[in-house]
Amino acid sequence: MDSSREVLVCQHVNCLGNGSAEVLKAFQSNPVPGITVNASECQGQCNMGPTVRVLPDETWYCRVKSEDVSAIVEQHLKQGRPVERLLHPRMHAKF
Repeated sequence: MDSSREVLVCQHVNCLGNGSAEVLKAFQSNPVPGITVNASECQGQCNMGPTVRVLPDETWYCRVKSEDVSAIVEQHLKQGRPVERLLHPRMHAKF
């Protein structure tokens, strides 16, 4: 499995107000070899924050809490299976 991924955790005003600093810290406390975790500017999803985006997959997670990070790390980053209950509905709509 390709592990050259980047995790972006929004650190803009609304996301910060909903706990994104704790989400960023949780990702940084659970390092995965080959995956970088970075704070990001606004990702344009303020009403759905905290927003976490995994690149290059273009997987968008919304309303992420620090306690959700372990599921994203284990299931998505290590096993390649996105955590469906946290997927942003507008970005990952099923038609």
